[in-house]
Amino acid sequence: MPVTSPSIPLWRQLQSTAHVLLDVRNGRSLTQVLDDVDRTLRPGVQALAFHVMRVQGRAQALRRELARRAPPPAVDALLCTALALAADSEEAPYEAFTLVDQAVEAAKRDLSLRPSASFINACLRRFLRERERLMAATDADPVARWNHPAWWIKRLKADHPLHWEAILAANNAKAPMALRVNVARISPAHYLQMLEVAGLAAVRQGETAILLERALPVQDIPGFTDGLVSVQDAGAQLAAPLLLQGLASQRPLEVLDACAAPGGKTAHLLEQGGVRVTALDIDAQRCERIEANLQRLGLSAKVLAADAGEPASWWDGAFFDAILLDAPCTASGIVRRHPDVRWLRRESDVDQLATVQARLLNTLWPLLRPGGRLLYCTCSVFRAEGSQQIKAFVANNTHAVHLPSPGHLMPHFRAGGRTVPDNYTGDHDGFFYALLEKRPA
Repeated sequence: MPVTSPSIPLWRQLQSTAHVLLDVRNGRSLTQVLDDVDRTLRPGVQALAFHVMRVQGRAQALRRELARRAPPPAVDALLCTALALAADSEEAPYEAFTLVDQAVEAAKRDLSLRPSASFINACLRRFLRERERLMAATDADPVARWNHPAWWIKRLKADHPLHWEAILAANNAKAPMALRVNVARISPAHYLQMLEVAGLAAVRQGETAILLERALPVQDIPGFTDGLVSVQDAGAQLAAPLLLQGLASQRPLEVLDACAAPGGKTAHLLEQGGVRVTALDIDAQRCERIEANLQRLGLSAKVLAADAGEPASWWDGAFFDAILLDAPCTASGIVRRHPDVRWLRRESDVDQLATVQARLLNTLWPLLRPGGRLLYCTCSVFRAEGSQQIKAFVANNTHAVHLPSPGHLMPHFRAGGRTVPDNYTGDHDGFFYALLEKRPA
């Protein structure tokens, strides 16, 4: 099904999508690049760019088969954009010949690309003629088959030898739009009735999650502007209740959300009731997003632009009853929502981020009162950022007790029946959760 507006020529969308791909190849995130796209083009370009990112391994392998010598970067970006969109005939958003025609037109309409228009035309028409042979030839390349970097595939095989294929398949699927119902304002059952009245199909998952059959702009989601729901993956919705379970108190619990932006988990903690939350983020602009999200929901927290790893600059010495450490990570568990992540990350990032995570754990642990709990979580499937991190921490902290908690949750989707055994039921991203309790000295 076409994803562009009928009033905007496809060649313009392809030009812009190729520029997006080139910027991502140069190290910018897809989110940043799409923010720079003209608003009239953005919806179609975003849809095309997500598709292109999910098939980039295959597209690059096909380009190498069609042209052994790499063309200039801008030419290569346009060619790989077209190849990614045409590679799978069942998933292609347009007919193959339309894509070829419009990709060539995109080259002709750009002065810098015009000399390469015939080259792009020849490569794409050859692909159409030899599609079956070329697809079979590139199947031998794991990067083409799985559309992930070789180092990523190797690490997944080592970390999850029984399930690495299911994880990669889930990463390449489209994520649903998941909502978190604000149970302080409305029950999930009543909210589902609201959706039904609005003619929107949805299913409930877990305690507070609602999965929409069709994604919508947030302003079109019933009750969003009134604070009845927030957009949050079902797996991410486990954090707040997991941290607060069993921490009943006569007074409001003092809770630290150490890496809080954009504020989804902060808000969920407050929606649980009986807490006062201090929310930190090192980026002042991201703190503004926390404030905006809380304001929409009618909630309040102490929001500080501060480095969680430098408590001397913000901590008043009063111990916390609970700490949520949603630590910086590779984001290897949310690839289906951020398909550029796999191409932006380097293998060395895993160890570098694991060092940051260990420093934050060791720095924040002394801020927790005896008997209090710390929930360590990452949106990563790599064990260096999850189970290995916690194993090392508990081994070096005799007062830390590892309580029952989910551990590694692998990205999981409903389509096609692919599942990871013993995983959290339903459709969700990949996460790691470890709940730690501080034993009194």
